[in-house]
Amino acid sequence: MDNLGIGFELMIVGMSTVFLILLIVIWGGKLLIKTVNKIAPEEVVSPKKSATTNANIDGDTMAILQQVVSQITGGKGHISSARRL
Repeated sequence: MDNLGIGFELMIVGMSTVFLILLIVIWGGKLLIKTVNKIAPEEVVSPKKSATTNANIDGDTMAILQQVVSQITGGKGHISSARRL
């Protein structure tokens, strides 16, 4: 019975030690995150300005697209509209 008591005591001491070390790691991580955010805040990225050019596709390109879709779908498909991204 004496060995069982020593075993439980070692188990409790070991689990407590691991728990405390994990708490220290968590608190240290939170402190590190706060410190880094104060020293080097996240950069604000400005949105891309869209081009002012015409986003529609010219007639030649539209005709080519219609021919390609017609050939691939066997004449069953059609393009109602297309625009540049």
